Amino acid sequence: MSEPLLIDEQGPVSWITLNRPDQLNTLIMPMVDGLVDYFHALAERPEIRIVVLRAEGRAFCAGLDLAADGAGSAPTPQAIYRMQKRIGNVYRAMRACPQPIIALVQGAACGGGFSLALAADIRIAGQSAKMNAAYIRAGFSACDMGCSYFLPRLVGLSVASELMMTGRFIDAQRALATGLVSEVVAEEELVAAARPYIAEMLKTTPMGLRLTKEGLNHAVDAPGLEAAMAMEDRQQSLTALTADCAEAQRAFFGKRDPEYGDH
Repeated sequence: MSEPLLIDEQGPVSWITLNRPDQLNTLIMPMVDGLVDYFHALAERPEIRIVVLRAEGRAFCAGLDLAADGAGSAPTPQAIYRMQKRIGNVYRAMRACPQPIIALVQGAACGGGFSLALAADIRIAGQSAKMNAAYIRAGFSACDMGCSYFLPRLVGLSVASELMMTGRFIDAQRALATGLVSEVVAEEELVAAARPYIAEMLKTTPMGLRLTKEGLNHAVDAPGLEAAMAMEDRQQSLTALTADCAEAQRAFFGKRDPEYGDH
């Protein structure tokens, strides 16, 4: 049996691949626990600067593999709650990890798979991409796995309400029109499409990039302008006197790529 999760660290970039193509990359517990452990560990790995989340086969992730994880049994409320928390830790870990995450989405991204895409920082869609809050079509609330938090912040309350209350799919072109994804490319071009984002991020200072993700996470929930700007003032004070900041400025004026030191 092949590994359900593949990790390929290429210098400062970590490529994480969901690897259950014959099962549409549906989530099973070894995959869930592997994602949680890996994203948590990234907090102590400054040498990894960017994460790319992708999937093998024709689908990104069709949600939880219900058959593999005990569909048909009669679990207790306590067991369901523990399972919710265990799977939900993936999305918490993705937002908490300091590295920006680029998601490459092809084919179906449903339920928990949709939330994987939503929890990323940047999304690039293949032309076949179709995403939905599948939970509501299976008899549950659509408010699951962070979807009710992420989606309204990305596309606005009206579109989020439409998608979550109907369970209807949003295709690649509409996802682009609503700002859910940054661009749409042919499936075979997804990896190539990620590379300009990676190259530009690697030209930023390591500390500046990490604090930008942290600052955005705080700002999106900030109670007002003063709270958001207080965070910005902190970030600038932390970065302004670093050696990397000075190197970034020298490289800018020298019209060359920067060479950063310690992370």
